[in-house]
Amino acid sequence: MGAVLEVAGLTVDAVGRSGDTQTLIEDVGFSLSRGETLGLVGESGSGKTVTSLAIMRLLARSLHIRAGSVLLGGSEDLVAASDRRMQAVRGEEIAMIFQEPMTSLNPAFTVGNQIAEAVLAHREVSRAEARRRAVEMLDVVGIPHAQQRVREYPHAFSGGMRQRVMIAMALACDPQVLIADEPTTAVDVTIQAQILELLRQLQADLGMAILFVTHDLGVVADICDRVCAMYAGQVVEQAGVDEFFARPRHPYSDGLLRATPQSTGTQRRLHIIPGAVPTPDAWPAGCRFHPRCEHAVDRCAEATPVLEETASGGLARCLRQHELDLGVRA
Repeated sequence: MGAVLEVAGLTVDAVGRSGDTQTLIEDVGFSLSRGETLGLVGESGSGKTVTSLAIMRLLARSLHIRAGSVLLGGSEDLVAASDRRMQAVRGEEIAMIFQEPMTSLNPAFTVGNQIAEAVLAHREVSRAEARRRAVEMLDVVGIPHAQQRVREYPHAFSGGMRQRVMIAMALACDPQVLIADEPTTAVDVTIQAQILELLRQLQADLGMAILFVTHDLGVVADICDRVCAMYAGQVVEQAGVDEFFARPRHPYSDGLLRATPQSTGTQRRLHIIPGAVPTPDAWPAGCRFHPRCEHAVDRCAEATPVLEETASGGLARCLRQHELDLGVRA
């Protein structure tokens, strides 16, 4: 099945007031097929959200895409698209659930108004029809008494319900691709499970592709088909979800997995990756992960690794990937 979204060589720079530039993400690439869910994982500061916003062309004015392409439907490059075209694409063909449901909704308008506006922006329908669509979408995402609640303001909804409203707004125009940026971060585990099940059901009904941005590997194991791990602005590993969890090929992926609590009865001390993700102005030479890597050798600080195919058909950016035997250990 052909990819509905293909990101290749995506590089984003920040431009300072004096005109100096700093690269935030570099040579990021992945693809998404219809009906597939790709998990974009990594610690805070790895570049996940910048990548998502770059795809949507919603970057702050101080940021710009220096290189790369974002192909929609295998042909249209969104990087080269006009602002007017991007206004048509957002919501209609690619939709996004933003990271903070508590602040993403406008407190001055009812939730029904906000969903209806998304419909009116892309459909030639009356306000009454748009409002009916808003009620329908609230019902689809499991908000009870949708006919009444459509008239209420965001403050009347809990965090989990606001997240459902955000999902309803994103899916109101049946997009081909949904970018979900940490959609379960602000909710408890019960609501998290409900939101994941909701996304699964909607994906099955609509056949859309989902880019699921998260730092929660438990969520990735639950909902994703493939995993793309980012570190310091680069993709460091891509693999099928089963392969990623059973046999990671990059030490960073291995470290993330070992730092994740397990649901098995075996008790083990959680692994800690020393240090922190470096800021873009402090990326080290060679492998960007080598200062924190327990498997690093001298050449890791000198040679710059590239994404290479792994034995299982995935990709990994590690000079020693064929030497190391990585995996979650008890």
